[in-house]
Amino acid sequence: MSIEQRLFKLTSELTKPTIHMNGTSREALLEDFVKVIDALNVAMEALQKSGPNGRDYYPQGDGALRKAQNEHLARMKKLKEVQDEIQEIAESIA
Repeated sequence: MSIEQRLFKLTSELTKPTIHMNGTSREALLEDFVKVIDALNVAMEALQKSGPNGRDYYPQGDGALRKAQNEHLARMKKLKEVQDEIQEIAESIA
């Protein structure tokens, strides 16, 4: 993790729900977040399986496969960041 990422992480705390009598119950919130976590796990698995295959890129010339792999890894990283945020929120209300 770069210095910039560490600083951002330190200064960007997630806004988490407050459990109170007039709000959504803890149980309902947890149920919703568990569903989201499950869906993100399915999405991550599908994304991993859809990684670039060299047969689909070699006609584009040198570097096409590497570029596609880098783009794929960037997408996976973004999805992982969302997973981590949702997990953090869920843990805060558990």
